[in-house]
Amino acid sequence: MSSLNFQIKTMKKLLFFFGLIIAAGCTNAQTPLPYTPPATIPPYHILTTDSVYETPANLKSNKAVMIIYFSPDCSHCQHLMYEMKPKMIAFKNVQVVMITFAEPLKASQVFYRDFDLKKHPNFKVGTEGYTYVVQKFYQVRTTPYIALYDKSHKLVKYYDKVPKIDDLAADAQKL
Repeated sequence: MSSLNFQIKTMKKLLFFFGLIIAAGCTNAQTPLPYTPPATIPPYHILTTDSVYETPANLKSNKAVMIIYFSPDCSHCQHLMYEMKPKMIAFKNVQVVMITFAEPLKASQVFYRDFDLKKHPNFKVGTEGYTYVVQKFYQVRTTPYIALYDKSHKLVKYYDKVPKIDDLAADAQKL
């Protein structure tokens, strides 16, 4: 009988040990790896606030691009725009494409109006609807997500968290 008890105790210890190893492996599997987006502009297809569809083909060549993935009701996105407003001169030579997801067009139109973006023709605001092409392209986890592209439309820098506006303005002017 004692031999059987010894075997059972040994088996329990082994199962417990292997259970810990499996749990540790699963924990490490949940840690996301750092992601670097592709060097190109995402293949977006957005409905803009003036009800026109636009794609990267509408971008001017030889001009820098900033893509901002946002949500009209996101407080961080709104705060970014409030901070950008007095520094709009820093972004005047950059084509800014603001893309939202699955929001009704009306939400984008209200955002465009509230931040008076009609005064800045270099800003385009639109929704990608339920395609999530841009969200998947950048693997966006939080908004706003910002990507800066040079005049050759190659990725220079990206922010997966809200940047300091002075840093963003300086980076935009370097493009």
